[in-house]
Amino acid sequence: MIDQNTQHTASLATTSSPRLPISCYIRTLNEARRIGDVLHAAKQIADEVILIDCGSTDGTIEIAERCGARVIHQEWLGNGFQKRIGEDFARHDWLLDLDADEVVTPELAAAIRRVFNGVPQYSVYEFPLITVPPYGRPWNSFKIAWRRKLYNRTILRIPDSAVWDQFEVPSGMRIGRINNPLLHYSFSSIEHLVTKLNKVSSTRAREAKLKSFPGVVLRVLFGLPGYFIKEYFARGLILAGIYGFSIALSLAFARWMRDAKMYERHLQSRKHLKQQLKP
Repeated sequence: MIDQNTQHTASLATTSSPRLPISCYIRTLNEARRIGDVLHAAKQIADEVILIDCGSTDGTIEIAERCGARVIHQEWLGNGFQKRIGEDFARHDWLLDLDADEVVTPELAAAIRRVFNGVPQYSVYEFPLITVPPYGRPWNSFKIAWRRKLYNRTILRIPDSAVWDQFEVPSGMRIGRINNPLLHYSFSSIEHLVTKLNKVSSTRAREAKLKSFPGVVLRVLFGLPGYFIKEYFARGLILAGIYGFSIALSLAFARWMRDAKMYERHLQSRKHLKQQLKP
């Protein structure tokens, strides 16, 4: 069912406006909660929408096929590797990188259409990602994340990485900015948020370069208050009231968990070394 925040988006997607030479790719695993809205909105502009699915069993694939999306079945390879599959299967060189909970607004679609009225001026464009919480209003004025989501694959590619799925723009390359928002329905409850954050912290602690042991110890001992202050005050979650406090604390704890899990990597490494040194 399309909620009130995306109802107008879906209806606009079915108009006769010609689609642009853009391929949109989306990674999925059991995303039936939101995928219909995401696909309808993406089709406002994208000539092709591709799902890279790693084993959905909740109806995601059936919804996608009814919406006219192309489904690629691919076991999970890692964050960047999975997006690379979408890049490789795309029909067009201009790509729109969406997550399965990100909805293109009519205003963003119109702005992207203006970019393609002629030859795009830049090779990559960024726009604001606005969180839509399950309770309360969208966070239009705080915790805004700018994401480089629209790009030319002949110039830039997603990293070959199991962890990182955001490309680095070469020094000196100019980035186009579109001020209209992409809506992010990133979590449906605190439980859902914590589950996602736990998975992310495990992946990054496991796959990222191991930080020095003293540095990790200091982060484990003293990092949590700083992480909370950053989320609650610097990133503006104080403006979301008690719910914002809860979200900020959850985010801070998840960031701290990455440090704690990296500390465990050090312990495992030391244990392994001791076993090797035993006579």
